[in-house]
Amino acid sequence: MAPKWRELADRFAEQIKSGQLPPGVQLPQIRELVEAGEGSKETVHKAYKALEAEGLVTSTRGHGTVVRPRAALKRLGIARYDKAKWRDGDEVAFIADRVASGRAYKRNEQTQTVSRVEADSLVAEGLGVPVGSEVYARARLVKEGVQPTHTLTSYYRPEHVEGTRIVDPTPGPAGRGGGYRVLYDAGYEIDHMREALFARVPTADEAQLLQLPASEPVVELHRTTYTADGTVVEFAVGIHAASRFAWEYDFKVPDSAQDRKGQE
Repeated sequence: MAPKWRELADRFAEQIKSGQLPPGVQLPQIRELVEAGEGSKETVHKAYKALEAEGLVTSTRGHGTVVRPRAALKRLGIARYDKAKWRDGDEVAFIADRVASGRAYKRNEQTQTVSRVEADSLVAEGLGVPVGSEVYARARLVKEGVQPTHTLTSYYRPEHVEGTRIVDPTPGPAGRGGGYRVLYDAGYEIDHMREALFARVPTADEAQLLQLPASEPVVELHRTTYTADGTVVEFAVGIHAASRFAWEYDFKVPDSAQDRKGQE
């Protein structure tokens, strides 16, 4: 015979899988279930921990236990930076992800702070400036509804962005077309970029800011953006909740042997 906590966990699991408890719904507080006769505090706690381990719910301090969304948000690869989206329209990168995922969005779901900071070794290397140089940091927190999905901090050389909308701390993208449109209008048209990704354990501050459940990793992104002549016009660091994104890349497969033949 299964222990009481397992029976309780199985009952909630069935309700979640059947859709009776849809994504985003908060499960009853432990105290409420104890008072309803579902078992001791330890029993309910073990049941919730089992659901979390099975990927059905997330539990965070201050937000309780919530049914996990079943479909992760698409995080597009090169397609999210299509010039037609931001140069000719107003579909900045995070909005491009939402559109591709068939999800609703509001521009003010991106908040931001802008400040001048001293470049640490990572930022200095990314921008190609000496350590300690003053640079602009544009830090954004992006949410889907009320749930944070990721942070993104872009760093710029002051001579590239001084006096532009990029250094305006108003919430939302930096005007129509966002930051890349601002750079384009200032004469710095982006041409190519490099992205590096790795997973790691979040810091305590990151776990709190992104409302991460226990044991969930984050995916850290380093993005370097260049003009056609190789000038770095942005270096960005993003911290993404691992379970809230599905990374998607679509690209032409290279053939370096054919390329070499063509150059002979």
